[in-house]
Amino acid sequence: MAKGPKFELKTPKGTKDWQGKDMVIRDKIFSTITEAFKRHGAVTIDTPVFELKDILAGKYGEDSKLIYDLADQGGEICSLRYDLTVPFARWLAMNGSVQSIKRYHIAKVYRRDQPAMTKGRMREFYQCDFDIAGVYDPMLPDAEIIRVATEVFEGLGWKGRYTIKLNHRKILDGIFEVCGVPEDKIRTISSAVDKLDKLPWEDVRKEMTEEKGLAEDVADRIGEYVVQKGQKDLLSKLQADEKLMANASMKAGLEDLDLLFGYLEAFKCLQNVSFDLSLARGLDYYTGIIYEVVTEGSAPLVSTSAAAAAPSKSSKKPKKVADADEDRSSDPSVGVGSVAAGGRYDNLVGMFAGKGKQIPCVGISFGVDRIFSITKARMEEEQTAEQVRNNDVDCFVMAFGGKGFTGLLKERMSICSTLWEAGIKAEFLYKVKPKLPNQFKAAEVNGVPFSVILGEDEIAQGKVKIKENGLRDGHPEKDGVMVNLDALVSEVKQRLKRKADIDNLTRKADGLRVVGGIKDNKAKADATPTEEYISEAPATNPTDSAPSAENAEPVSEVEKPAEESQEVIGAVPAS
Repeated sequence: MAKGPKFELKTPKGTKDWQGKDMVIRDKIFSTITEAFKRHGAVTIDTPVFELKDILAGKYGEDSKLIYDLADQGGEICSLRYDLTVPFARWLAMNGSVQSIKRYHIAKVYRRDQPAMTKGRMREFYQCDFDIAGVYDPMLPDAEIIRVATEVFEGLGWKGRYTIKLNHRKILDGIFEVCGVPEDKIRTISSAVDKLDKLPWEDVRKEMTEEKGLAEDVADRIGEYVVQKGQKDLLSKLQADEKLMANASMKAGLEDLDLLFGYLEAFKCLQNVSFDLSLARGLDYYTGIIYEVVTEGSAPLVSTSAAAAAPSKSSKKPKKVADADEDRSSDPSVGVGSVAAGGRYDNLVGMFAGKGKQIPCVGISFGVDRIFSITKARMEEEQTAEQVRNNDVDCFVMAFGGKGFTGLLKERMSICSTLWEAGIKAEFLYKVKPKLPNQFKAAEVNGVPFSVILGEDEIAQGKVKIKENGLRDGHPEKDGVMVNLDALVSEVKQRLKRKADIDNLTRKADGLRVVGGIKDNKAKADATPTEEYISEAPATNPTDSAPSAENAEPVSEVEKPAEESQEVIGAVPAS
């Protein structure tokens, strides 16, 4: 039989598998975002991963080319969802009894974009959306959306390291009208202006004049406005411009922002906001306030024009044309981009339900993969990635003995059951007769803070040993403390609470920050405060001795059968 073509086992371009510490970091990001959503009273919904093609058509402007269309199977023509906003609007239109809702939705979306995997620019990625739908007084829901964004990034430990850029579609349209942009070119010129976070003004001006046919004097007038940023100072400056204030669209947008800034002060989150006239947001459905969240990793290292102008090494080989499927992670002209974005879209529901059934909406979408990319890069730079644990296990239950050691398997299982019933996270090694070094190694690999150690003589007396892993040599509890079996649960809980309290005190004393439960400090916290605190606490049974070392198996003897040497996340250590 003839052999078929060689098959390369891999994931499709722009996608990846998630495992190990990456999953832990990402889950912390999910939980931080979800907690913020729930604090504000949001309820969750879910929608299909694909929609009718007509539902998505005409909603995304120039980005419509990035939609994944599914093959025609002889029935309905469908496409993978591009975002979670349009499906939400379709859901509102189909559920006419719902006239107001605070909703959140966490799910994957799909875009046929050029990937840059290490920068979180992928073709399959998660979005976390928070939206408020309904008729309310102006700018109140909009202000709460920005407050939610602030809580998410403060919760992630990004204080002082992010900016919420905001603008208003009516302000931008007013600028275009005053500068003389023809009505049929407003959307396409808006799309060009939106590239100012990636390109210098000269490049954007060239696109507007040479590619989109805008008069040069009109482009120059636009340039005088869109390069401006500020806060209330910029708002006052624009309000003092008589030519702008004579434009109805501009006046309405400025009135909204004036109201919004007052609400943001009341919500204590104005300090993170930048009023940026270059922000345009390319999606066609926005009608009012728009915003993006950026951080130092958002912008490319060099602009596209600078990269093109850089001298290249001479080569006889023809210049390679960029492949749309090629990963551009190493391209300095590609940045992570915004880590969250959104705005007001008052007319989108009416596109499905009819103009007489409009439901005003405002929302924000968080790009988890981009947030993850920046978070992990920071942790690696600050050498804190190794502090992330693969799991949240509190205790590793282990046993040892001398000649004729039975393994105490059922006793270990019984103690694990007791801890689980008490809400304590526990594990044991899946070996009938495990060797002690292998059990300690399993606890060490996963960063388990405590070990519960069973000895054959001690278990017969109704006692076990609790050992805090990682204590320094010479510490009075380095070898553990013997406790009565019936007091095990309460003793473990007390020690877990004490350790958590000390970790928090240490972080505060050293000026450390916590990123969704992930340590984010430049140096490991000194263990001395923890040790000193614990040494002050009396042991439960200070007179009890540790199990005899004579009968213990030698620590240098390490068991490495195939089934134990494989790395199984959260269970067995790597060989």
